[in-house]
Amino acid sequence: FNNPPKIRRNASASANISNLSLQSNPTNSAPQKNITNWPFDEKLLVQTLYKVLVYVSKTYPIVLYLRDVDKLLHRSRRVYNLFQIMLNKLQGRILILGSRVLSSGSDYKEMDERLSSVFPYNIELSPPEDESYIVSWKSQFEEDMKTIQTQDNRNHIMEVLAANDLYCDDLGSICVADTMAFSNNIEEIVVSAISYHLMNNKDPEYQNGKLVIPCSSLSHALGIFQEGKFSTRDTLKLEAQAVTTEPREEGVVVKPETTSENPAPEIKAESDISTLVGKTDGENTAPAPKVEVAPDNEFEKRIRPEVIPANEIGVKFSDVGALDETKESLQELVMLPLRRPDLFRGGLLKPCKGILLFGPPGTGKTMLAKAIANEAGASFINVSMSTVTSKWFGEDEKNVRALFTLAAKVSPTIIFVDEVDSMLGQRTRVGEHEAMRKIKNEFMTLWDGLMTNPGERILVLAATNRPFDLDEAIIRRFERRIMVGMPCPENREKILRTLLGKEKVDEKLDFKELATMTEGYSGSDLKNLCTTAAYRPVRELIQQERLKMLEKRQKGVEEQNNNVQEATQDASEGKEEVQQERVISLRPLNIKDFKEARSQVSASYAAEGAGMSELKQWNEMYGEGGSRKKEQLSYFL
Repeated sequence: FNNPPKIRRNASASANISNLSLQSNPTNSAPQKNITNWPFDEKLLVQTLYKVLVYVSKTYPIVLYLRDVDKLLHRSRRVYNLFQIMLNKLQGRILILGSRVLSSGSDYKEMDERLSSVFPYNIELSPPEDESYIVSWKSQFEEDMKTIQTQDNRNHIMEVLAANDLYCDDLGSICVADTMAFSNNIEEIVVSAISYHLMNNKDPEYQNGKLVIPCSSLSHALGIFQEGKFSTRDTLKLEAQAVTTEPREEGVVVKPETTSENPAPEIKAESDISTLVGKTDGENTAPAPKVEVAPDNEFEKRIRPEVIPANEIGVKFSDVGALDETKESLQELVMLPLRRPDLFRGGLLKPCKGILLFGPPGTGKTMLAKAIANEAGASFINVSMSTVTSKWFGEDEKNVRALFTLAAKVSPTIIFVDEVDSMLGQRTRVGEHEAMRKIKNEFMTLWDGLMTNPGERILVLAATNRPFDLDEAIIRRFERRIMVGMPCPENREKILRTLLGKEKVDEKLDFKELATMTEGYSGSDLKNLCTTAAYRPVRELIQQERLKMLEKRQKGVEEQNNNVQEATQDASEGKEEVQQERVISLRPLNIKDFKEARSQVSASYAAEGAGMSELKQWNEMYGEGGSRKKEQLSYFL
């Protein structure tokens, strides 16, 4: 044991992530040496694991989780064969999960034959993109890394002991704080531990030809090693302090000229010198203060579930069939300030604070809002009356304030208010409760008031069918008011092509004819029309399957009267027919399906009704390019 073999630590790649990689001692690195021996028999391990799984699965379902399963299967050919045999024998309610850590840039789909044969299904786990989950994910990640690091340290200790024909039966009693010191210096500690154990035990215990060494002997050897290391470090500190007593200039220290063979203590001494200099000159070494985000209060916690991650929306601008001009305006008003904030730092060029989408129902206002949130990648908060109202006096205003403070924390943020007329309607309504007026006043004050921070990137996006019910002050705060009207024939054709883009359609289907025959239909009506038409091939297929089932039953009655040979022949033919019938094929949609569906689905909004005329009149006064001037009544009525 004069020269114990250097063993490279067999730890998982995940243990080297983040700051944990900095905790490993670079002086203990050694050339790679494959360790195939465990402190126990491989076959005994697999057999015992098999018995436990079978025994537990008879009573309860069981899940076996194997971390770094690629290293387990690649350890030796024997381990892989034993594991494969165990999988083939296992039956019942048993699920085996394996994990592996990939380096950045590697493809998780690239697997060798051993892993792919044992684990045919692969799932990639990546960090969450939503900021509301990142904090909890990081804390859980750090706890898991500490647990993984501790287990890896113990595995490393076991491997070094096994390579030297040693075994420790109470290794789990080592405290977590000492596992790192043991792992980094186990090669130096093991010699002292053996000497101490043999000197204090006349009859040492052996198990399977290996010396059993208790944890107390390892701890004693670790204490001796740390005492010698600390004494050397204290000597270097005294030398550094002696040199700092004679500085050449203020804040400049003469570096001692020592010829130490070990570079690690010299680096430590230099760090101690730098700390001494930092105490004398605190201005140069003071760290920059970090902006700390205050934790959520009780009101912000209530609104936190309303924050919708952008990746969970799943709607893009390409999914909106028409409204090209509206999409272009929204991209300019919303997307550009979020992507290029450096262009909006002047006096006039500032990000838009409020956008109102108004128009008839079913024209795609809410869908546009979803597409904005997805494409912009900003935090999206969906607000309704149930979000801000409370039965307790005074909590409504606190909920509104929490809405904007939470939006500032997760900025850039889009606050979306659907059917905004129900929440921010006119304050002159007869019979309106006082609490509703307080909610509106608080909302307007925080949105664009005296205490509003102009640097906060918060956009209020609203949609309504009744813009004429909004309060005048609310209309003023919506800097852009965009009308989403009924689609024209060209836009209806685009919407139909988008809706039917993933469906099987007859090549002779004329989309222009469909757009012409759906005059007055909104985007929502066109979707309902296509859904109704798509059901017709399904109904026909179900009817065909029912007829075939009746024919089978009639054939079954006739086959009972035939002889055995004919029955076997018919059975073989029946199997072929069943295999052919399993292939379900729906016919393409044709113009007849849409004509039949049109008789069931009609337009839901009167394009020439009184409601549409009110929207047009309001658009002329407050919309894009509108004027608030009322028309003068002519002399001749």
